[in-house]
Amino acid sequence: MKKPKSKHSKPKTKARQGRVLVVTSGKGGVGKTTSTAALGAALAQSGQKVVVVDFDVGLRNLDLVMGAERRVVFDLINVIRGNAKLAQALIWDKRLDTLALLPASQSRDKDSLTEEGVARVIGELREQFDWVICDSPAGIETGATLAMRHADVAVVVANPEVSSIRDADRIVGLLDSKTVKAEKGERIDKHLLLTRYDPSRARRGESLTVEAVLDILSLPLLGIVPESAEVLRTSNVGAPVTLGSPDSAAAQAYLDAALRLRGESKGDVIALSAKPGLFGKLFPRRAA
Repeated sequence: MKKPKSKHSKPKTKARQGRVLVVTSGKGGVGKTTSTAALGAALAQSGQKVVVVDFDVGLRNLDLVMGAERRVVFDLINVIRGNAKLAQALIWDKRLDTLALLPASQSRDKDSLTEEGVARVIGELREQFDWVICDSPAGIETGATLAMRHADVAVVVANPEVSSIRDADRIVGLLDSKTVKAEKGERIDKHLLLTRYDPSRARRGESLTVEAVLDILSLPLLGIVPESAEVLRTSNVGAPVTLGSPDSAAAQAYLDAALRLRGESKGDVIALSAKPGLFGKLFPRRAA
C-alpha cells in the first residue's frame, strides 16, 4: 500500500534541460570557432551557465581561443571512452564562473567519436548547463554530423562570398535531414550569422550584400559581425572578443546575437561598422 504524500512534502525539483546549439559552416575559415567562443562568453556574461564543446578532433583550436590550451588534461574522447569523468575534462573559465570548455583531442583518430558516446556526453551536459554549444568542424564528415546530431538550435556561420554561401546552403540540408529532431519530423531552429562583413566592399560589388545572402539562404538573420582586427587580436591572446574587446563593433554584434538567441532582442539587425561612429543599414529578421 502506497504511503500518502504529506501536504508538507517538498515538490520534486525539475531537472535542468539545457539547449544544445551547434555552430556550423560548410567552409573552413569563416570564423566559426571564434564565433563559438564569443557567443558562449556572451551568453555566460548574461548569467547563463554555458559549456562550449570542441568537436574538431585532431585539430583542436577552441581551447586556444578560450585561453585554456595549457590547462587541457582530459578531453572529449577520454570522456566518451570512459577514461575520464566529465567533471575531470571540463575546464572552467577564469574570467566567468558560468563558462566551461570541453576540449577536443589533438591526437586521437576521428573514428573515436561514436554516436552512442556523443549522445551520452550531450545528455550529461544538458543536465548541468543552460547552453551546450558545439563547435563543429567544417564540412560534412563524421565530426560535423555528430556535432549537429542532438542540436535544438543551429547557427550557420558564413562570409559574404559565393563559395561560403553555397557550402552553408548544403549544411542547411544536413540540419534538416541528419539531426535527431529531423528524424522525429521536427524542424531545428536555424539562424544565419554573417561574419567578416564590410559594407564598403559590398557596395563596390567585391562581396555579396546582406540582401543577396538572405535571398539565397532564406534563414533568419541572427547577426552581422563586421570585418575587424579585434577578433583576430583577442583570439591570439586567448580571449573571446566579447571579453577581450567588449566595446568593439564585433563584440557588440555577438552580444546582440546572444540576446536574440535568448529571445530578448526583438529589433532589427544592425550592420555595425568596425570604424567608430559608423552604422550600417537595418536588416529586418526573416522567418525561416
